[in-house]
Amino acid sequence: MIRAILTDIEGTTSSIAFVTETLFPYARARLRTYLAAHPEEACGLSAETLEQWIDEDRKEPLLKDIQGRIWREGYERGELKGHVYPDAVLALNRWHEAGLRLFVYSSGSVAAQRLIFGHSEAGDLTSLFEGYFDLALGSKLESASYRRIAEAIGEEPAAILFLSDNVQEIEAAKDAGLQTQLIDRTRGDTFESIRH
Repeated sequence: MIRAILTDIEGTTSSIAFVTETLFPYARARLRTYLAAHPEEACGLSAETLEQWIDEDRKEPLLKDIQGRIWREGYERGELKGHVYPDAVLALNRWHEAGLRLFVYSSGSVAAQRLIFGHSEAGDLTSLFEGYFDLALGSKLESASYRRIAEAIGEEPAAILFLSDNVQEIEAAKDAGLQTQLIDRTRGDTFESIRH
């Protein structure tokens, strides 16, 4: 029996285009100004290196943290609104009301995750989630990361349903004993198709 749902963000609850066409360019355009004001956050890396990582969509925790701080400024100024698919909003609310525990596991920093859901086009959705996990826990492609999440939330892996658009993440979660559901938005999959 499913007692908890663990969801990815990019491509799952939120549009990949929102991340690649809105968030990444927003952070990249403001990176040098941000680093000039906060040089210690780059840990000795050049702005050029960080810009290259943005262009390559590298899942580097340092980059994700800096991007999250830049996005926070944009959300707080009202320049950004988090995209969450309407079907995901409905399903997350329904599951929360049904007593399922909801968690997020994304390559974006926990701070960035909270921003997307806290400043979403549908309003503040953060109260729906009990917890957030990012790459500080481990790679989303390693089954050990999913076992750590199960332990952290106090659930058996088989009681957790993991939702993602990434087949490799799905396989890693399955290997850890989680139940899984691939959400392929390009095929027209929605949260309405999820059966738990």
